[in-house]
Amino acid sequence: MIQVDVTIMGNSYKLACKEDEEAALRKAASVVDRKMCSIRDAGKVKGNDRIAVMAALAVAAEFLTVKAPQGPLSDMSLLEVQTKIAAMHKVLDAALTPQEALF
Repeated sequence: MIQVDVTIMGNSYKLACKEDEEAALRKAASVVDRKMCSIRDAGKVKGNDRIAVMAALAVAAEFLTVKAPQGPLSDMSLLEVQTKIAAMHKVLDAALTPQEALF
């Protein structure tokens, strides 16, 4: 593990990560910093904790709407894939539950 210094909304943070994950951590910190500064600068949200929550929600929403660039699921967002998988689990559970009584 290595120590990485990042700055988010003017505050310094010392974070630990694996050496080969440093670039990804720095990129993530940069995304969070930009998102939080944007929310702060808009002036509609006060308090660092509220700004952090709003930034986290914005990043999560973006993440859930990302689509694969190519392949069989490229027309679906991550949220749609998760919803479809959950529906499949329900069907499988319903089909397998009676089988459990046999054992």
